[in-house]
Amino acid sequence: MRLKAFVSVAIAMVTATTLIIAAAQTQDAGGRGGSGGGDAGGARGGAGARGRGFGGMPRIELAKINDLEKPTTPTKPVGADGFIQRWLILDPITAQGVTQNEFQAVAKTQHFADELTLIPRDGQTVNTSGSELTWHAIDTREFRVNLLHFGAMLGKPTNNVFFWVVTLIDCPQDIAEARLAIGSNDASIWWVNGQEVVGIYGDRPVIIDDGVSKRLSLKKGINVIRGAVHNRSGATDFLARFLDKDDQPITNLVVDLREAAH
Repeated sequence: MRLKAFVSVAIAMVTATTLIIAAAQTQDAGGRGGSGGGDAGGARGGAGARGRGFGGMPRIELAKINDLEKPTTPTKPVGADGFIQRWLILDPITAQGVTQNEFQAVAKTQHFADELTLIPRDGQTVNTSGSELTWHAIDTREFRVNLLHFGAMLGKPTNNVFFWVVTLIDCPQDIAEARLAIGSNDASIWWVNGQEVVGIYGDRPVIIDDGVSKRLSLKKGINVIRGAVHNRSGATDFLARFLDKDDQPITNLVVDLREAAH
């Protein structure tokens, strides 16, 4: 009887061990590559999403990067929820620091001529620290711009760097008491018509309207929006839109980069 009991216990232990190993292998396989987990660190799936950062990033495959494209029209209206979907983005610049003091110092250090006033055009180059950087006109099909995908498309680094982004908004009339509402992963600083209006800092996921400026005025015609977006590591993206005096999205704005060519 003792021998039979010993054999039964041994068989049970072997069976339990086998089940544990199989479960671990299944979990490991499911955690690599598959469709779960998302492809960026931020809100996804529409304006109703409130920006939750995604966890472990699957490796980027160029064939799957279809949210960004080169513009094919002269102008582009903002999205239905007011999000700006066309930008000029400069190749990344190496930089450390996402705290307010660190990134303010980075953004206010001149890396190339007319850094805070230049209205760039698609394909224009600037020189910094012996390197030539290029401005790229980019459309996003989403309400945010995925800078991780932007870097992958161009073969550029996205860790410990910051990106200059610029867009030109054509406003049909003067708009008083507007606000610029932004989100970014990680830190970012924003200017409207040359005036610094809002900044958010630290390691953070992109969240809709995470940072909102004080009241400002948009003028009839072209308004210049400029941003500096830093990423320490991993996912990185940003979003921006204008809100009216009632904090509702302004949806009758049009991006027109043709002014940048003049």
